Amino acid sequence: MKEVKVETEIIKLDSFLKWAGIVSLGSEAKFYIQNGEVKVNGEEELRRGKKLTKGDIVEFQGETYKII
Repeated sequence: MKEVKVETEIIKLDSFLKWAGIVSLGSEAKFYIQNGEVKVNGEEELRRGKKLTKGDIVEFQGETYKII
């Protein structure tokens, strides 16, 4: 599991994917999220505006990321 430090209290899912370097473009993040390829806390998440906070777990393409 990779830990990703976020400077704000809340970060949107699509922004997190860019911040963590998982995707390079917002449109890329949108595509993966809408196709159901991203899980948040073990559940498929289809909303790119889903608000994430410290402690949330994001899964994508076999990798796991924890927000700290």
